[in-house]
Amino acid sequence: MYQLKVQGAFEAAHQIPGYPGKCARLHGHNWVVEATVQGTKLDDLGMLIDFKTVKAALHDALDRFDHRYLNELEPFSSDTKPTAENLARIIFEELAPAACFEAHGSDAALSAVTVWESPKSSVTYSKP
Repeated sequence: MYQLKVQGAFEAAHQIPGYPGKCARLHGHNWVVEATVQGTKLDDLGMLIDFKTVKAALHDALDRFDHRYLNELEPFSSDTKPTAENLARIIFEELAPAACFEAHGSDAALSAVTVWESPKSSVTYSKP
């Protein structure tokens, strides 16, 4: 099994209503997001998938969050709060069906998305 990982980033503010601490107040992060693609079959060039293809798909998925107040964006609401956990799942769900994973003569598929809200704190969402 091959695993390929690429990182992207965005800057955004959020707050977590109901949180019993500082995170209930408006604050921001320099979010770092890692997409992990895995598969067993390489294409004719000996690649699982081209890094730049995955980077472009990740950039497209993250662009709508950049320099935004996450609480104002769909799907965040009172039921879906803009936590790192929910961000990881939402980005995974947006990125997983990307056509780039099917178009390269391999069996590459998104297997996980990791979101860091700080250099020492991350959460990973993977295929259920």
